Amino acid sequence: MTTAKLDVAAVRRRYKALKRDLAFFDAPGGTQCPDSVIEAIASYLTHDNANVGGQFPTSKRTDVLVDHAHETAARFLGCAADEVAFGQSMTSLNFLLSRAFAHALAPGDEVLVTRLDHDANVAPWLCLERDRNIVVRKVEVTDELALDLDDLASKLSARTRVVAFTAAANSVGTMTSLRQITELAHDAGALAWVDAVHYAPHGPIDVLASGVDVLLCSPYKFFGPHMGVAYARKDLLATWPAYKVRPAGDDPAGHRYELGTCQHELLAGFIAAVEYIETLGWDAICAHERALGERFLKGLPDKVALYGLRTMNARVPTFSFNIPGQAPDAVTAHLANEHQLAVTSGNHYALETITRLGLSPDSGTVRAGFIHYNTEEEVDRLLAGIRSLL
Repeated sequence: MTTAKLDVAAVRRRYKALKRDLAFFDAPGGTQCPDSVIEAIASYLTHDNANVGGQFPTSKRTDVLVDHAHETAARFLGCAADEVAFGQSMTSLNFLLSRAFAHALAPGDEVLVTRLDHDANVAPWLCLERDRNIVVRKVEVTDELALDLDDLASKLSARTRVVAFTAAANSVGTMTSLRQITELAHDAGALAWVDAVHYAPHGPIDVLASGVDVLLCSPYKFFGPHMGVAYARKDLLATWPAYKVRPAGDDPAGHRYELGTCQHELLAGFIAAVEYIETLGWDAICAHERALGERFLKGLPDKVALYGLRTMNARVPTFSFNIPGQAPDAVTAHLANEHQLAVTSGNHYALETITRLGLSPDSGTVRAGFIHYNTEEEVDRLLAGIRSLL
């Protein structure tokens, strides 16, 4: 079987943002936008800017755009168009949906979260623990920072209502098995509630194949604008109360959870982002990113403390590390100022993971995340910058 090869030079020509010396390794915090996404946003605002429901041309075109965005999200996620909701961010959507679901919770009901997760899929449940007297239990990770499935299985019970977990850890890159975890959750009578924000730019999503009940992601992590997208099974959405204004209708299901007017120009950018990914194909993207990750792992000096899996199996190319004797923010400042490398530091909103590593949330780790528009030469520049600090 022939593996598709990514023409990285051709990819980079599609980004005005990449025409500079700065090498972007900050994809876990947000990716750059191809020109087609920027042009789609500008074109909507120039030619079609209107609210929905009018009888005039720009409003009618906006109606079409909103439907097109839901259909595009359905194609991207593998669901029906009326199982999609757009919002300000993944975090805001997760607070909204978890509170809609919370009406079915009783004191003593349990939610499992994991020590791999971004706080956007932990804090909403901790707030419900405070507000509704449920119990939040934390699933541990192994020393290699893989999810401990034995610990997960041991903590499932007849009281478990939700297993909230990540598809890929934004801090250390570990991927999880959506299908396996979902089956464990369903066997216990619980929902599988997935944060796919960090996974979404690195591989295909198919909610039907994985069987998950709720999945959320953020287009600005996969080459689109700042907004959030959520999937939830239609039968669930139909039973949850929606926090909305009275004139807003109840059908289709996903629209009930879109508060007020959608960011129409951002929907146009979202459509362009998905279409951009489709022009490249996941096979080519995944193969290129794996090669970049392997190059980094092979060249990383032994003195550097790397956290997590030391192979590209079961991970995305996101790496957390520290250099002995140097504060993470000092490392990233040096890499930015002396080597023109955009690398981040801190706790990455992954408080459970950082705490598990015995690190201070105030300092955390250095994080470098590779994406398909990165090149081998940029990875070599990063390795040279790291070596300069040893």
